Amino acid sequence: MKRFEGFADAKASFFKRLKKKNDREWFLAHKGEFEAGWNEPMKALLADVREAIDATYAHVDLAEPKIFRIFRDVRFSKDKSPYKTHVGGVIPLERSAKVTDLPMALYFHVGADETFAAAGHYMMEAQSLERFRKAIADDRRGAELTKIIASLAKKGFPARAHESYKRVPKGFDPEHPRAELLKGKGLIVRYPEIPAGLLATPKLGKWVADACKTAAPLVEWLVFATA
Repeated sequence: MKRFEGFADAKASFFKRLKKKNDREWFLAHKGEFEAGWNEPMKALLADVREAIDATYAHVDLAEPKIFRIFRDVRFSKDKSPYKTHVGGVIPLERSAKVTDLPMALYFHVGADETFAAAGHYMMEAQSLERFRKAIADDRRGAELTKIIASLAKKGFPARAHESYKRVPKGFDPEHPRAELLKGKGLIVRYPEIPAGLLATPKLGKWVADACKTAAPLVEWLVFATA
């Protein structure tokens, strides 16, 4: 596979045009532009980043990167637009027969409305969530997590749940010092804003890899807290 050389442009103009003309005829006429300028570069970016961060994940194995399909599932949606207006991909952690619900080392998203990178556990299954809460409540492991989150925040990497319950779950002290974490349905860390213009250059690969290395302590904490 070719090394990452940059996406087609720094403003994701393809997806802005797709948002205005989201139909099969338009997309098929511009499919080559999507493949060459966005889908193939995403594959190259994730492959390069996985190679660069593999040694950082000394205690877990990284799985092969995955690119999400651009086709929308419209079966239960009022919006019948056939295509997503972004391209997204992940670097997952290696699953096993016993452990299938794990955080991601990277999620990378380029689209009409936003471009961002993140890592962590977006939405946990019931068993993982139960173990996650017990780890948060544990004095030693909870303190470790608090320290990791504080360190990331100082570097411009905010960590929070994408969705949270309104109340602390039953069985845990509502006044617990880590009550907000206990309410979360998962925990993700969002990377800093990608520097202007970097999207269309080979330098993006190193920027993403460095960010992944910074976020790795949180991802590994989640692995061992929820596995």
